[in-house]
Amino acid sequence: MITQQRQRLIYVQISWMLVSILVLAALQSLSLELFFVLSFIGLLVLVELTAPFNVTPAWQRRLKWFILVGFVVFTIIVVRRILAILPSGVF
Repeated sequence: MITQQRQRLIYVQISWMLVSILVLAALQSLSLELFFVLSFIGLLVLVELTAPFNVTPAWQRRLKWFILVGFVVFTIIVVRRILAILPSGVF
């Protein structure tokens, strides 16, 4: 059974992602990379805000795998952006 805290985290994350899409679309900057970065930042902030002080629930410990995959994808996005900015003779 889903707990209240876990359910609240899911609802807030989905809301954050929808607002991100709307803002990016309004700014005509909607891209998969920017959407992922905003969603990932939102997830990191939510996990930190909902983390209990004493005991970490099992469902929050499992989030570390999603966060790890998110960091890998985020790193790939950043490296691609940096390589696009650098002159072609550097690499």
